[in-house]
Amino acid sequence: MSIRNLTYRLVTLVIVTLCGLATQAQTDAQFTQYWAVPAYYNPGAVGNIDYIHITAGSRLQWVGIKHAPMTFVAAADMPFKFFNRRWGAGVVLQAENMGIYRNTTAELQLAWKKKMLGGTLNVGLQAGILNESFLGSRVITVDGDEAHSSADDAIPQSDVGGTVFDCAAGVMFTHKRFWVGASVTHLTAPTVTLKVGEDEEHQYEFDAGRNFYFMAGGNIPLQNSLIELLPSVMVKTDLNAFQAEATARFRYNRFLSAGVGYRYKDAVSVMIGCDYKNFFVGYSYDYATSAIHKASSGSHELFLQYNVKLNMGERNYNKHKSIRIM
Repeated sequence: MSIRNLTYRLVTLVIVTLCGLATQAQTDAQFTQYWAVPAYYNPGAVGNIDYIHITAGSRLQWVGIKHAPMTFVAAADMPFKFFNRRWGAGVVLQAENMGIYRNTTAELQLAWKKKMLGGTLNVGLQAGILNESFLGSRVITVDGDEAHSSADDAIPQSDVGGTVFDCAAGVMFTHKRFWVGASVTHLTAPTVTLKVGEDEEHQYEFDAGRNFYFMAGGNIPLQNSLIELLPSVMVKTDLNAFQAEATARFRYNRFLSAGVGYRYKDAVSVMIGCDYKNFFVGYSYDYATSAIHKASSGSHELFLQYNVKLNMGERNYNKHKSIRIM
């Protein structure tokens, strides 16, 4: 299959997905370094350390395919005290482009915390907006056969978009040697109505279905060495499709890290990272194990993090500078 034909099929798939009357769609971005931004998937991950924790990441999916997905995420979180109780607060912004499709989210997060069993139980809620848009003005249709028509009402002829309230919830337990959490995004399964201005005649619907996540990871020091093993897993499903991935990283002297990952029936990955003072930079490369590798050279991902120390006036029971190494 040529890249041109593959691109055409991808764009066609997006059109069909967006323009159905009651379409179910995947709106959460995929990150190989999911352990670097757990709060994107689980609001219970915010405020786990005594730092203002700032993260920015970008992913270039399927390099070599025109109009392939490009994703950007920015997140920040911090702990705070209210009524003599510890809480966590955060914000997450995400934007994804795939050809003529746009997906943007802006979310606020709040987590309640309770120390127990030598760690901390976190219960988090998230609320914000989900915006979907489709650039119908860029759609190219081919007349002259039974399968295509420029007059097809199912295909927007102009740019359409819509915004809806969105929310999520999650729980996470953190310990100095491990962390584990479960969450659900798009809790109310909102439907975004895409239309041009106030035009009620030509409008389309986009259903953001619930997505369920399970994540876990550890921080295992190897005896008589400066090396730590940092394993992690993530399982996600919308109750129709299922995906699982596992990562094994090693870190030397809390400075340099490297590892490999595998996403079931999708890709293998390699990654490297560097911690220096309050900064972290991480890079990963995915090689597709599916047929997509015939048209793409792979996917690239870059994450940057910075931590600003806070004085919470109490002992920090989780002595680490990032949730990714819990």
